[in-house]
Amino acid sequence: MTAATTPPAPVPSPSAARTFALVVGIERYAAGPSWDLPGPANDALRFRSWLLRSGVPEQNVLLCLDPLADHGVPHHPADHGTLRGLLLSRLPALEGEMLWVWWGGHGVLDRAERLRLLCADAGTADKRNLDLESMRTTLASDLLPGFGRQVWIVDACQTFEEEYGFRTSLPDEGLPTGRRVRGHHQTLLLAATRGQRAANDPGRGTGLFSECVLDVLEGSPAGPPWPEPEAVFRDVRERVAALRAGRRTEQVPALRIVGPEWREEIEPPAGPGPSPSPQPSQPPLPRLVDALLSYPMAHDPAERQLMVASLPTGRTARMQRHGKARTDLIGIIRTLSEQPGEVWLLYDAVTLLDDDPGRAQALEEAVVAYAGARPGGSG
Repeated sequence: MTAATTPPAPVPSPSAARTFALVVGIERYAAGPSWDLPGPANDALRFRSWLLRSGVPEQNVLLCLDPLADHGVPHHPADHGTLRGLLLSRLPALEGEMLWVWWGGHGVLDRAERLRLLCADAGTADKRNLDLESMRTTLASDLLPGFGRQVWIVDACQTFEEEYGFRTSLPDEGLPTGRRVRGHHQTLLLAATRGQRAANDPGRGTGLFSECVLDVLEGSPAGPPWPEPEAVFRDVRERVAALRAGRRTEQVPALRIVGPEWREEIEPPAGPGPSPSPQPSQPPLPRLVDALLSYPMAHDPAERQLMVASLPTGRTARMQRHGKARTDLIGIIRTLSEQPGEVWLLYDAVTLLDDDPGRAQALEEAVVAYAGARPGGSG
């Protein structure tokens, strides 16, 4: 066999001592309790425990949390400034071969088709965030020497920005990057595909995608050698498919591979099986308005006022009201949409005043289509 046809020698798996991790779990946001997301901190700590059992030194794990409960584990905060500093200053100062990036929390797909990961100091007026693609590009440049192998695991929604009806736009700030190099191989495991929500189980305190990933990792031999991320993804995809079949979620995980000479995205499998994310035949906002208009009280200005007065939010004082029922309801919905989760207050108020089960079911489905699951139900 000539030198030209001799396959390259296998690259040894990085040692645990030269493996580092940035682990982020955000359950609480500056926007207030309606943004609470029970689960990401638990998942982050479980991932940290797996790394430690695999031999990674504790000081090699940069843990960033904003938890709803005190877990008694020392950690960095998960605000924008701290995370930015770790990405641009702390990581580049380290000497390592492999980097794990774990992120659990709220996410949104902006109008430029970029996934924005919201930081703990994100509020309704200033939604502090980090652009996933900008983060990836920065850590693939010569700003991060070494770390030729990188595995990113991101449990966050990729729902469209416009679905939330934000009054203010997302801040647009990319991270600085260095010179492009050929030495980094990045594999990204994403909880959902374009336009989808990543389901969370607030009762059990875990993200469904995170739980599947952790079950697979914990079921594999402790590294190194580290489990191949593509193989992990195949197992995770099968587990999530079973959850879709059981109607526990509609999400389809995605895999992106960015190497020195190629870039690849693994599309959801074709053929028979559960539909990844069926779209309603009617756009979400008109569907929700029509569901509200099915209630007789929605056509009476006095009863609509009683409905608004029943909403437990100070946002009612700023609502622009209108005598025409459809216009009035659109204004109410858009005002409540400024704070994720508050559209569900409208569902509660309406079904309290009119308990018709058929209309309630149609209204609930319309609210889910427009605003997603109740707070705590998705990332």
